[in-house]
Parts: sequence; structure tokens; C-alpha cells
Amino acid sequence: MAASSRSAREAKRRILQMEAKRELRRQQENRRKRDNLLAVGAGAGALVLAVVLQLTVFASNPSEDEYAAAQAGLTSPSASPTPAATNGANIPKAETAAGKVFTGELKLNSGALGVELDGTKAPQAAAVFKSLADENYYSGISCHRLTTGETFGVLQCGSKTGDGQGDPAYTWGPLENTPADNNYPAGTIAVARTGGNAYGNGTQFFIVYKDTVIPSDAAGGYTVVGKVTSGLDVVTKIAAGGIKTGGSATDGAPAEPVTIDSFSLK
Repeated sequence: MAASSRSAREAKRRILQMEAKRELRRQQENRRKRDNLLAVGAGAGALVLAVVLQLTVFASNPSEDEYAAAQAGLTSPSASPTPAATNGANIPKAETAAGKVFTGELKLNSGALGVELDGTKAPQAAAVFKSLADENYYSGISCHRLTTGETFGVLQCGSKTGDGQGDPAYTWGPLENTPADNNYPAGTIAVARTGGNAYGNGTQFFIVYKDTVIPSDAAGGYTVVGKVTSGLDVVTKIAAGGIKTGGSATDGAPAEPVTIDSFSLK
């Protein structure tokens, strides 16, 4: 009886612990959906700490299977195979861009940028963005996020919903051409993705308008697909306009809405 009672108490303790962690995970995931795809902070030190804390929290939270197993009084859930890290049939093949350079123009309602994508250093990413541009995917989509930290200045675009959420049916990898030193120079065009997931790239990208430091997470860095060849001052002026009030002073929606008129590549 004593052993049974101790076992019951231990099972109850584990369930309560799981419930607390599960609620914490819900809160973190809600924040992730709002911030989505690119962890940011006011400075390099704060960013490193934020990333470390985020990874610690998510690493310690239970999966749905683990939670169900605890409720059933089991020590662990049944093992299941890890899905293969591969792209779906709807993702263009890297071979379509390998060795090529695509040049074009990204027209925003506030001005136009000349852009260049490198299919040698990032063939999969270049193939994806060439395909999306050819389909006019970006026409009318907003640039929903602006950061103005001292060492973190980016404009993020490409969320179909306009709020930073990605399309779960359009994700791809792997990571390519990620900076070994975590430095993203002004003019860099890189791919936004979900945290800790090398196959969490999607349709979103960010334009770096001043030299920026983004520490790698568990998956690595962010794919640098190309660069701005002209018109970077357009983004600098957007940044000078600031961020909408009511949230973070250095991270949020641009004060003046930014919309993509067109994105063309050849």
C-alpha cells in the first residue's frame, strides 16, 4: 500500500508539473505567433539571453504525447519515428536556381529597391523566392515587422496574413549560406523562419538596413539569399519613421504601413 500510495502521489506530482509546463508552452507559443519567425531583442546581449531562455523553456516543456503518458501513469510515451527533413512537392527544386544570379526590383509603397539573389550560395532559397515572385505572391502583402535596436535593424515582409504567421503548408529547408560570425551586414536579404527549425523557412524574408547581429539558435543561423543593390535608403527612411505605439519601443509594426506593390526577378 505504501509503495502504491507513493506511486500515486508521484504520478499526481508529475501531472501537475506537466500542466504548469503546458500552460507556459501555450503562452510562449502565443507570443511566438505574434513575434513569429525571427527572434529579436534590443541589443546583442539581450538577444543572446532571450534566445537562451526561449530554448531552455521549449526544451523543458512536454509534448502532447508526454502529457498524455503522464496522465495515464506511464513513465514515457510510445516512441514514434522522427519525420524526415525533406521538402514537399510544392517547393521548387534547388536545381532550378543553382549557379544562377537573379536580379530584379522590390517595389514598396514608399519606394523601390534593386535586389540580387545568389543561386550559387543559396540555391534552394533562390529557387523558392524566384518561384514566389513569378507567381506574384508578394503583390499586396505587407512588411509587418520593423526592428530598431542598436545592433538589430531589419524590416520583415512576406506574411500572407499580415501578422507574422507563416503558412504551415509551405515550409522548406535546409539552411544555406548562414554567417559563421552571426553578423548580417546592411543590405543583406535573409530568410525568416521558425525558431530552432532548419526546415522552418517559408515565404517570409527580412531586409537588413544596418549592420545587425543575430545569434544562431539550436538549428543555426538564417539563410542569406541575396542583397539590396540600390534603394536601401527606402528602408532606412521607413525605420526613421519608427514603430507603432503600444508595444515594444524597438520591435513592432512600422508606424506607417508598408506594402509590397510588386516583386520581380529575372
